Amino acid sequence: MEKPGHIFDRDWEWEALSSFATGSQAEVAFGVVSGRRRQGKTFLLRSLAEALGGFYFEATEGTDVELLRLFGMALARHTGSPVGYPFADWRDAFTFFFSLPKDRPMPLVIDEFPYLMKANPAIPSILKQEIDLRGRTHGGTSNARLLICGSALSVMGKVLAGQAPLRGRARLELVVQSLPYREAADFWEVSDPRLAAMLHAIVGGTPAYRDEFVAGDRPASVDDFDSWVVRTVLNRRTSLFREGRYLLAEESDIRDPALYHSVLAAVAEGNNTWGGIASHIGHKSSDIAHPLNVLEDCGLLVKEKDAFRSGRTRYRIAEPLITFYQAIMRPEWTDLSLGFAEEVWGRSRQRFLSKVMGPHFESLCREYALRYGRRHFGAGGVGEVVAGTVGDPANRSQIDVDIAVLGVAHPGEPRAVRSLGEAKWDKVMDLRHLGRLRRARDLLSAKGYDTSATTLACYSGAGFDEALRAEARQDPDVLLVDIPMLYGRA
Repeated sequence: MEKPGHIFDRDWEWEALSSFATGSQAEVAFGVVSGRRRQGKTFLLRSLAEALGGFYFEATEGTDVELLRLFGMALARHTGSPVGYPFADWRDAFTFFFSLPKDRPMPLVIDEFPYLMKANPAIPSILKQEIDLRGRTHGGTSNARLLICGSALSVMGKVLAGQAPLRGRARLELVVQSLPYREAADFWEVSDPRLAAMLHAIVGGTPAYRDEFVAGDRPASVDDFDSWVVRTVLNRRTSLFREGRYLLAEESDIRDPALYHSVLAAVAEGNNTWGGIASHIGHKSSDIAHPLNVLEDCGLLVKEKDAFRSGRTRYRIAEPLITFYQAIMRPEWTDLSLGFAEEVWGRSRQRFLSKVMGPHFESLCREYALRYGRRHFGAGGVGEVVAGTVGDPANRSQIDVDIAVLGVAHPGEPRAVRSLGEAKWDKVMDLRHLGRLRRARDLLSAKGYDTSATTLACYSGAGFDEALRAEARQDPDVLLVDIPMLYGRA
């Protein structure tokens, strides 16, 4: 089914949903859609239901009896009944629910499913029984295409896990992610790649922020960026102003917001290891295991292993706006609440470059290597793209590698290092940066890694000096990536 013109990008998500909803199997099919808030899940599912004449119901927080009544009213509107259906219980409701499709497959969408589970924990078990009754082994008595959706990742992750009732029933499991950074620039209609990178460091690839939160206001140029930050993100009258706080408050598993804010602030400050986070907030390492796990389950923190140091992991904040809030807004909340946005930004801009823009640029470079830059790294698949630390015993130091591209691991074979990269947002890179990468390559080779075809990559938002450019022209193993190249506009 052709994607509606009002949906930007999301081609493969639409293809997955439409293929599921129009499948030819005669029995009921079940799918799960999840993803962080504001990514456009509801927009996609509403569009799907409208395009195919399906049923859409969005649950809200409420009691079991109230939600059952709302569900009956929604079904009545869908069927044209003048009064809501007075279902006795959810089994009665689902029996009628699955009888809706007759002569063709029809999507039946239940959005914000975690609210139903909270009101009645038995609902997944009831759904499982109803799906099984109409499955292939019972003659396929329904051609409904049931889709449940939710933003509470910690809850949705349990729907199909372990011994959950619905485990093994899903034919579709779709996670709607933020827009990739190149697509985000197109969505915001920003043609200047430098401006696009700066904008992405604040709003990321979350579609809702453009129209619903800032009413389409976007920076006209790099020169307008500071004014845009003041009039939107730091403006106490906009929805975006408190969004960094609300993203945490919306997670039902978080019982002590102060502790979780402190953990996120520690990561935003650059304390990205377990011990570093604990030290920053004044807790024992053992005391932060639970908040770290909860933030991971909620999709707000991402844990990534070190490419070259076994057992060492780093944490990063998944949502750029939370990083911006923790690094820039939270320390200045009193003045921002009083309306001193311009003054706050004036004294915070340098902090933005060091604590927000610099680390975010590194993450953009890793995404470039993973999504767009594979042609530079030789033949073969990419196993992972992460940061890493290479120990240098002779110099009693260590070399931080911002972008390490590793090949697919094969038992009994040395791990191929396809690329080692360093990223600098606001520094002109020179031969010293390349020298560190060469030293790291030699050290890894001595440790048994395959570095025979390693590309040494310098990523810069400020450019490269002539000596480094000359070296890149002479050495085919040296790659220089600037902002236009990062955005595919070189």
